Amino acid sequence: MKGKLYLIPTTLGDTEPLEVMPISVKKVIEHLDFFIVENEKSARRFIKKITPTKAQPSLQLMLLDKYSDELETRNYLDACEEGKSVGLLSEAGVPAVADPGATIVKLAHQKGIQVVPLVGPSSILMAMMASGMNGQSFTFNGYLPIDKSDRKKAIKDLEKLSRDKNQSQIFIETPYRNEKMLEDLRAVLSPETRVCVACDITLPTEYIKTLTVREWKNVKTDLHKRPAIFIVHK
Repeated sequence: MKGKLYLIPTTLGDTEPLEVMPISVKKVIEHLDFFIVENEKSARRFIKKITPTKAQPSLQLMLLDKYSDELETRNYLDACEEGKSVGLLSEAGVPAVADPGATIVKLAHQKGIQVVPLVGPSSILMAMMASGMNGQSFTFNGYLPIDKSDRKKAIKDLEKLSRDKNQSQIFIETPYRNEKMLEDLRAVLSPETRVCVACDITLPTEYIKTLTVREWKNVKTDLHKRPAIFIVHK
């Protein structure tokens, strides 16, 4: 029988794993030796934290990031073909969502390997839950353009799409550009358009607020270098 591919969630920051995910995640990790990870150091730290007694020398870690070669990663599920299960870890949150792990999940389906998603924190979904916006229809748009004029056009396009489809528009930004993003949202969007900013989700410094653009203009924020989700709804 083939092994399984377990999609293993990780914490969104420096929190105790079992405070934000079920004991079943720990039990799965205890029985795995093969892992596909974005960063070896942080993956070992997470595995050590959730399973302190697990022998680190037994771990076989395969690197998967934006620089990984597709020909190389095609061999990452060889262990599954041999009957051993493999764990796929994201750098933060759930694998394969805004994450390079989607290529491995696609490969697993092509090879007839069972994919098992495990429960854990997703900043995108948790921000949507807490936003008060339309949870029946929403779209995750990833990163917006870096170029200032292109970014402003993208913001206006998302506002129009939200209005036309009654659809919440979700996107993210590099943490050190969060304040600039909020500044652009204030400048470009209509005064009555609602904006949710959700950062440091599940951490002691968690900040989630939904206001109109007019109201945001009177709010002082400190979002610099804090992982954040932005949601817009017209």
